[in-house]
Amino acid sequence: MTENHHDSSPSTTDGSAAPAADGQHGGSELKQAITPKLLLLFIVGDILGTGVYALTGKVAGEVGGAGWLPIIIAFAVALVTAFSYVEMVTKYPQAAGAALYIHKAFGIHFLTFMVTFAVLSSGITSAANSAIFLAENVLKAFKLDESMGDASMPVATAIALVFIGLVACINMLGVSESVKLNVVLTLIELSGLALVLVIGFFAIARGDADFSRVLIFETSEDKSLFMAVIGATALAFFSMVGFEDSVNMAEETVDPVKNFPKMLLGGLSFTGVVYVLVSITAVAIVPIGELTEATTPLLSVVQHGAPGFPIDTVFAFISIFAVANTVLINMMMASRLLYGMAKQGVLPGFLGGVLRSRRTPLAGILFSTLLAVALVLTVRYALPESTIKALGGTTALLLAVFGLVNIAVIVLRKDPGQPGHFRTPIVMAVIGAITSFALITPLAQPMENYAIAGGMLGIGLLLYIVTFIYNGAVRARRTRFHHPEDIGREDV
Repeated sequence: MTENHHDSSPSTTDGSAAPAADGQHGGSELKQAITPKLLLLFIVGDILGTGVYALTGKVAGEVGGAGWLPIIIAFAVALVTAFSYVEMVTKYPQAAGAALYIHKAFGIHFLTFMVTFAVLSSGITSAANSAIFLAENVLKAFKLDESMGDASMPVATAIALVFIGLVACINMLGVSESVKLNVVLTLIELSGLALVLVIGFFAIARGDADFSRVLIFETSEDKSLFMAVIGATALAFFSMVGFEDSVNMAEETVDPVKNFPKMLLGGLSFTGVVYVLVSITAVAIVPIGELTEATTPLLSVVQHGAPGFPIDTVFAFISIFAVANTVLINMMMASRLLYGMAKQGVLPGFLGGVLRSRRTPLAGILFSTLLAVALVLTVRYALPESTIKALGGTTALLLAVFGLVNIAVIVLRKDPGQPGHFRTPIVMAVIGAITSFALITPLAQPMENYAIAGGMLGIGLLLYIVTFIYNGAVRARRTRFHHPEDIGREDV
């Protein structure tokens, strides 16, 4: 029996033994409902969410018109690491993603807990930031932002909280319903990007584009070209990390060993091409200064490319749906991460609770929703702009996680895992580890990101201590080094 079969036999939430999960998830408590096409749309929708709609201008602000260069570099780094994720998800097709792979490779509860917290922080921060961005766009779509004055802030906060609650209800209803909604939102999202590109191409065809701007490097604070590109690459990388969310859905995917390689690598490649095309089109049509200052950069592209065309409200609604998709996917990921690591004994067992009638991770959904609500309220009333800044900190943490996943591929190479799983060349894992860790260095990250990441890890450390006390004092369980063969067993 392989380690994968051995590890997939945790107890259920009511204390009875759950059937061992095989590669087809015959014993999983979660419903297997994500087909290959749904998986592809899940990945594409996640990567093309808030990133392409909100970060296009920010990347241009770092390097000027050559914003496509850091996007290509970020895509290359993400693609190399994606190969490692494909091996891990097909080798261990279980919920929890990166945290699970690192847990199996090193068997250190503390390290696994901190990785879990880092990935969770990224998802919740992105969801909360996107919910706020969505609420602000709702007010703009109905042209209420200026007329409401000071009242717009509490109204926007209420909209963000209501939407997070709505996402929780959909998530709780079932993975089929959640993924089908994701399909609708992704198609709307893609229609918005198609609109931008079509209008952009028409503007280019009639000579209303200046491609000389595409080769202009303009850096802030007198940075060198190298430093500016590396910094912008780290920023652009945040837009590419959506593929990581999908591996947390492995237990709910139909035949993940067969379907994940093509869908994950294909989805990432497709989005990389879209990002580059959008970046080049945006800079060629809109002056760089205006693009970097625009709240919705792609709307500026449409306005310049088709002046007089009544698109403002329509595009505002498209942006709302695109950002809504980011919230949905991140909250789905967070709940599955909590469920998966509770099943591995890294998090308190109550987080592994499942709503039996719908086969959804009830406890994970409720807990992640409470975290998102708390972060929205904190940002809106205590630490304005903190989620925007936290994106940089969480990106630094995710890069560290990516580096560890690449190392885990090397450490676990001798483990047979799931029969017929994907194998990435070891050299790819080595390159992935080096490039991921390189993007965490001061060459790529401002000192502010280190402070934010350090603060998040400090919070994670406090939560680890609480979990340690809970497992040791309340449940009489130990949190310690585990041999890989023991991971997932309740009697260790």
